[in-house]
Order: sequence, then C-alpha cells, then structure tokens
Amino acid sequence: MTQSPAVRSTGSGRPVRVGERAARVLTTEMSRHHGPKTTLLVGAATDSPVLAASVDALLPGDALTVVPADALAAHQLRDHVTALGQWVSQRVRVVDSLAEADAADVVVAAEPLAGTAEETRTGLDALAKYLTEGGVLSVAVPALPGRAPGAVGELERQSALFGVGTDLVLVNQPPVRVHRLRYTAAEVAVAARLAPAYRTSSVPLTRGMHIDSNGVAAAGIALGIAAFTRLTRPKSRLWLLPALAAGPVAAFFRDPERDVPEDEAAVVAAADGQVLSVQRLHDERFGDGEFLRIAVFLSVLDVHVNRSPVAGKVVDYFVADGGFAAAMKPDAEHNVAAYTVLDTEHGTVVVAQRTGLIARRIVQRAPVGALLARGERFGLIRFGSRTDVYLPADAAEPLVGPGERVVGGASVIARWR
Repeated sequence: MTQSPAVRSTGSGRPVRVGERAARVLTTEMSRHHGPKTTLLVGAATDSPVLAASVDALLPGDALTVVPADALAAHQLRDHVTALGQWVSQRVRVVDSLAEADAADVVVAAEPLAGTAEETRTGLDALAKYLTEGGVLSVAVPALPGRAPGAVGELERQSALFGVGTDLVLVNQPPVRVHRLRYTAAEVAVAARLAPAYRTSSVPLTRGMHIDSNGVAAAGIALGIAAFTRLTRPKSRLWLLPALAAGPVAAFFRDPERDVPEDEAAVVAAADGQVLSVQRLHDERFGDGEFLRIAVFLSVLDVHVNRSPVAGKVVDYFVADGGFAAAMKPDAEHNVAAYTVLDTEHGTVVVAQRTGLIARRIVQRAPVGALLARGERFGLIRFGSRTDVYLPADAAEPLVGPGERVVGGASVIARWR
C-alpha cells in the first residue's frame, strides 16, 4: 500500500485515528469561508470522518478533490461519492494520486502526522506545494507526551511563521492537536468573508450554551479538592465547600452562542458588560492618528469570553505591565493588559484585555497572522475585568454611551462611516 505524504506511523503499532470532533476541527477552514473555494483532501478512505466532514462543509460553488490513502481505493471512493447524490458528485472529484491534483485554497491531511522532524518537514512540504496564495494547510498530530515529538516540534516551528491556529481535541482516541498553517500571508480583505471558526476550547452543554475549557478544568480541580478532602478528613464537612463551588466556577466560564449582526458596517462589542466610557484619544503605540476608545466593564456575573469586534488580521500582540486596580475605576487604565492589534480594511483596530482587582489571568488564542471574523472568540479574562476597543476615530461612529449594557458579539457599539 502506498501512503500519501501526510501519513506516517506513530511507532506505537496502532495508528492514531481522527474522530468526528477532530474531523470537524480539521475542516473548519472549509466551513468558515463564505463564497467559492477549492479544497484538497489527502489520505481519505470511504469510512473517514474527515471525508464526511469535508462533504458536510461544501457550499454551492465549492470544489473538493480527494486523494485516497491507497491508490487501489480510488474506485471505491468514486462509488462512495456517487452514492452520496448528484449535488455532492458534481462538487467532488476523486483522483488516483496527489500528482493529479490542482492547487487548492484549503489542503487537509485526513490522517495525523507522526515521525521525525525530517519526515514531518518532507510531508508538510509535499502538501504545501498545493496551496494557493494565502491558503491554509490543516493537519493533526498525536497530543500524548512522547508521541511523534519530531512532528510536534516541526509544526510548532512552522506555526510561528504564518500560524493560523492550533486546537487541542481531547475527545479523540488518542487526543490530537490540530494545526492550521499558512505558508504565505493572507489578504486582510479575506477576513470579511469568514464566519467565526469552530473552537474546541468551547465545550457544548446544549445547542446554545457552551463552557470554555478553562471552566471545565477549574470545576475539575474543585471537585478533585473536594474528593481529596473527603478522603483525608472523612468526619469533616469541609469537602462541601469546593464541591459546591464547582458549579458556580464552571458557570463563570459559560460561553453562549451569539447571533452576529450581518451588517458589514457594524462593530460589535468585544465582551458582555457595562460601557464605562467612550472617548477620543491618541496612543502612539498604535499609530499617529486619533482613536475612539470604548471601554466595557465586566462584573463577575458577566460572560467573560472575548470576541473580535471587527473582521481583521492579527498583526501584533503584546502585554503591558501595570497594576491591578478595580476594573471599574479610572486607575484600571494602567492595569496589566494584553493588546491584540488587528489590521482591517478601515484601519488599525485594537482590543485591550485588562486585568482587574480579582482578574489576574488573560487568555489570548489568536496568533499573529490569524484572520478573525467579526464576533469570533479569541480569548477570555478570568474573573472581573475590563475590555477596551480602539477604533480609528475618523472612520467609526459610536452608537453606545456610558452606563449602557452590551452583549459580546451581538451588540453594535459603533458603525464604520
């Protein structure tokens, strides 16, 4: 059997398989791109969850080329595609080998990478040749310690160049880490055609409510402490404190689905909370022009997941040192803060995630080079905090004022002129 360049043995005697959840992450670049696009799926089989997810992600005008893991399986794949109906068969082409494929906007490896750094580099280079300008290569690698360390190191090196994003998929046997890589820079204008990416950092509870993975971990720690206390001090009721705290802690990290406005001129709130101030100012760190800054205070009862207020490309990210004043007070402007700088079609936009009196931990998941859709999740702040949005003052008109309540990803806080 001849494997595709993307598939390698893990050395454990049992190959790592991609399940339905990991398959959805691998194909997220397909499902989030509005408009016609081409996709190349390498190493697929008729029973591959990645093939099923790729077909589900097809939109009118899309084209999907499939390369089988085994050249002898091409006939079976063609029969399988035909059986899926005319709508699918018109958009899916099965080729015998990678050499017969054309360049594509999205290239997906159906099976996880493994092996040495050199083997991984060879496999990545073979697939990257089929990317169009600004295209995305989506691959998975075993996430367990000691599994395919060469592959992990090579992927991390490549991610630092034109990284799009990385997601850990624990609900897979064994867990895998999905890397989405770019080998050439993407155009800023592409961001406006994107839908928010599917993120495994958000664990679904119901159709409309998720819990961020940080909340799952925090609740698990609380329950672990409760179990340990119960075991070591069976006559004490102290175990009830961490046990009862697990629910509220998890609820703090709730991550509801939001309907992002379709109006392309809308700028949405980066977080839930109360508007503290709307002011014009200069900040030399972001350029010479004047900015419109809209500051929002998040209480401990608000949703703390942060969303991108606009469609744009992450061009810089840095953390500024400072204090830990109460987030609703003016002194909070000088607190420790993480700044995500976006390049947009309207100019530079900045989102500042500020710590507060209790909030001491900022999570930012959008690497430099990543494209963010309007309303897309990109991080969170643990416990009470403040989020500021900086917009070019001459290009944006504010639509909110101090004291108003806003909902992250849904409330329109400004409009492009």
